[in-house]
Amino acid sequence: MALLASRSAFAERPSIMQFDYDLFVIGAGSGGVRASRLAAAEGAKVAIAEEIRVGGTCVLRGCIPKKLLVIASHFAEDFADAGAYGWSVGETSFDWPALITAKNRELDRLHGIYLTLLGKAGVTVVNGRATVEGPHAVRVGDQLFSARHILIAVGGWPSLPEIPGIEHAITSNEALDLPVLPKSVAIVGGGYIAVEFAGIFAGLGVETTQILRANQVLRGFDQDVRDMLAAEMSKKHITLLTQTIVQSIVRQADGRLALTHDQGTLLVDQVLYATGRKPNTKGLGLEAAGVALDADGAVVIDAFSRSSVPSIHAIGDVTNRLALTPVAIAEAHCLIETLFKGAPRAMTYANIPSAVFSQPAVATVGLSEEDATLRFGAVDVYITRFRSLRNTLTGSDEKTLMKLVVTKDDHKVVGAHMVGPDAPEIIQGVAIAVTCGATKQDFDRTVGIHPTAAEEFVTLREKRPT
Repeated sequence: MALLASRSAFAERPSIMQFDYDLFVIGAGSGGVRASRLAAAEGAKVAIAEEIRVGGTCVLRGCIPKKLLVIASHFAEDFADAGAYGWSVGETSFDWPALITAKNRELDRLHGIYLTLLGKAGVTVVNGRATVEGPHAVRVGDQLFSARHILIAVGGWPSLPEIPGIEHAITSNEALDLPVLPKSVAIVGGGYIAVEFAGIFAGLGVETTQILRANQVLRGFDQDVRDMLAAEMSKKHITLLTQTIVQSIVRQADGRLALTHDQGTLLVDQVLYATGRKPNTKGLGLEAAGVALDADGAVVIDAFSRSSVPSIHAIGDVTNRLALTPVAIAEAHCLIETLFKGAPRAMTYANIPSAVFSQPAVATVGLSEEDATLRFGAVDVYITRFRSLRNTLTGSDEKTLMKLVVTKDDHKVVGAHMVGPDAPEIIQGVAIAVTCGATKQDFDRTVGIHPTAAEEFVTLREKRPT
């Protein structure tokens, strides 16, 4: 009944000016689709435009296909470990085209589900590239639509530096659909996309070199996490070239690529650039419509996702806030409550958990030790490194790291970090406790599940000496 009342209340609101749509969304990724469905549920007339396929970066070019490849790449280690547990696996082989075909089949299925959800919600899907032609006008091809509110949810796109030969490099988009698995690859970049693809290719037997300008991977993450991941990646035959700057890429007569950097030259079959993404606003007509953009092209918005033009809003990666799919979805919820439910709500960005599907995986929630120290002064740190039970029979020396960052005055856990198998699954639960303001004493009085890695979070007792 509450939903019906809400729909009715919105539908009965008087309108000074008649529009084709109450909400026109540009970009059918996770955030745009969620905003469309929620607005339609409130009785709004909604359209959504997409120039590629419904699903967006996460479903089609990011989270989902990339994690499927991560899963596939880990089977080699599983086969190798099986003998320690009495299994005779026998001869194995890997078929890259078969994996890509299976991956694409799953993406087609998800694309279909998104279309069905939009159809059931009563959202009009407009196929084509949309541009903004004014505060209330959107053009798609030769069609011009008017809308009370316009939402920009076009996400981001990989960016490439201007160096000689950059046209020979691929990005994460193309890496997901390579026709042939290369024998060797150079991955340029030190962020989460770079380390994830390094793990994928190395796990599939590709000779993998990762090149980064910084002195360590995952800038912005907790330093212990960064150091631990780099050490474990090296054990998995990934060569890390730190503090290295690429100068040029030249295609050789045999088809291989010569990547020249300030420490030498590297010959590889493929060069993957993962040095960042930028908001996908180029050519949308936003500046001409009066929408302010920052230096990276991101839409400048207020706490309620409203741009400098009151009728134009933006959520997700296009805003340069926090580029995570669940964040875009949460921003969509806040926006629709603000626009169509008469309950303005700003998004809260504290204690948002995140994961890197590297090998081993990384997951974190809250503050790093470095950021916590800047905010609170001295903090208490509880940290452990250990070999998991699985590896006791295999002989593998892969280590797991778990770390809690705790304030000294009220003993609140303000950061939790993990490197190791199942880290994202474990930190998701820990994130609930951190979001609720749990103290170290709350962790201590929680009974662990034995034998698990997760129990280490509730058995940490010794503070690291300051």
